[in-house]
Amino acid sequence: MASRRYALLAAFLIAAVVTSSAAQQGPPPKGDPPKGLATTKDEKSRSGDDKKGAPKVVAPEAKDDKKAPPTVTTDGSVIIAGQKVEYKATTGTLPGTDKTGKAKANIFYMAYTRKSGDAPSARPLTFCFNGGPGSASSYVHLGFFGPRRVLINNDGLSAPSPAELVDNECSLLDVTDLVFIDPVSTGLSRAEVPGDAKLFHGLEEDTQSVGEFIRDYAAKFGRQGSPVYVAGESYGTTRAASLSAYLQNRGGVKLAGIVLISTVLDFQTIRFGGANELPYALFLPTYTATAFHHGKLDKKWAVDLPTALRESQKYAAGAYLEVLHKGALLTEFERQAAAKQLALLTGLSEEFVLRSELRVEATRFRSELLRDQQTVVGRYDARVSAKVAARPAPGEPPVPTGTPGATGTSGATGAPGTGAPTGNAAPPASGPGGGPGAPRGERIGGGDPSAALLSPLFTAAMRQYLPDGLGYKSESAYVLSAPVQPWNYGPAGTNQYANVAPRLRSALEKDKGLRVFVASGYTDLATPFAATNYTFAHLGPRALMDRVTMAYYDAGHMMYTHEPSRKKLREDLRKFITAPVAEPATK
Repeated sequence: MASRRYALLAAFLIAAVVTSSAAQQGPPPKGDPPKGLATTKDEKSRSGDDKKGAPKVVAPEAKDDKKAPPTVTTDGSVIIAGQKVEYKATTGTLPGTDKTGKAKANIFYMAYTRKSGDAPSARPLTFCFNGGPGSASSYVHLGFFGPRRVLINNDGLSAPSPAELVDNECSLLDVTDLVFIDPVSTGLSRAEVPGDAKLFHGLEEDTQSVGEFIRDYAAKFGRQGSPVYVAGESYGTTRAASLSAYLQNRGGVKLAGIVLISTVLDFQTIRFGGANELPYALFLPTYTATAFHHGKLDKKWAVDLPTALRESQKYAAGAYLEVLHKGALLTEFERQAAAKQLALLTGLSEEFVLRSELRVEATRFRSELLRDQQTVVGRYDARVSAKVAARPAPGEPPVPTGTPGATGTSGATGAPGTGAPTGNAAPPASGPGGGPGAPRGERIGGGDPSAALLSPLFTAAMRQYLPDGLGYKSESAYVLSAPVQPWNYGPAGTNQYANVAPRLRSALEKDKGLRVFVASGYTDLATPFAATNYTFAHLGPRALMDRVTMAYYDAGHMMYTHEPSRKKLREDLRKFITAPVAEPATK
């Protein structure tokens, strides 16, 4: 029989509601390396000659001489839901403190406050950030929450070039003021001394620095009485869950709600490798959604996505778990039966599934699904695809050569970025690993066409928007994706997978008014929706789920790049933020 852990997964996945409506980081931008980032220097400054035994005199590391400009304030307006919303934009930095409380960095932020005439404390205030770790807030800022957004074609599969900014009719600025935070080393946030950047590169260090920024901002701008929300995407959800406990313990700010977009709280649910069998079951429904979008599903389920997903979740939570549990003890009949069912649910061949020992990792799925078309599908959004240069050996990720687009289109000449993108999903908790874009046991030599589509757009758009739209001019280049490895997971990642779900549970148990909104994309192969379902099924007592809203979108990691999903997410979050505050239950 499957273990109790598998049984609990089965119970939740089968009960999961499938709703059909109707992404993140790419390679770091090309150009000069960002100033102020930690760099290893071979200190050879010595007194006298460089002889064995000679005393070594290490020169003190110079501070970053590119000072941040003073705070800049501008005015603007945007039409949201047919209503003109006037706002004040404030751009600047606040000191970033290390764990001792000493200022060691400048944390950059961009804030929008609606001119409503209401007292500041009457307006909700939402702090937004992306993930990585090492990602600036550009995606959630110019992709969804802010008053301006990067123009992407309505299907989310392509975008005009060069980057173009338009008014964002789906911004949440009509219902909440917004603050976008760039953690140290990202955006324009820099350690004062480059070598000190490492003091902020870790789960606890990052939680502390961002948490103190939130407390400092609320105190400086008189927002300590506002209903405060934190909104994170991908590794940003890890940060948000950790912040829920940190802010609760530190005081000064009381969270009203937490918004999690493309969630990863328990890294065991998404890391392939070793004896960890969970991801194979938890990725399966996303494989099904991807195959559906590319016309590779068996005709039995090719017409209706909700039906296909229900069937996939049922198998993933039941018979497939038993297959994984038995391992090498499967009979030949059981192996063949499992391969047949997996092939039907994934669009892959039975032969490939058998060769994969009934365990298909995400990268191999991406390169195999459309092999007959010499096409690879995206990781952050598996609806996006790109032609490849050649057919590598079966199971090897191919190298894209054309512009990302819909299946079967080669696009223009010119290769998207290659190599492992510095994305939002963090590396295995056991150590720094191979970087956040490449889960352990996978090889992403062919890159991710969905990341290649978005990374250049958002980099160019933000570098244009800062001086032209916000009047903020800096000598430093805005860094969309920063090299922050090795990332220190500390106690949460010592000889185990990092898991911050217990912190969120603790915050929910202590504050009976705290609520959580969770958004998941069906074609997200970085943080699959079934893995998120599993995490919340194991969060704690069932009563906690009464304050958790789960929402699903027919798109990827950055579901807001898909117009129907963006509109649905906007409406879902509007309802979440404006919902009446329920009185805590009393005994």
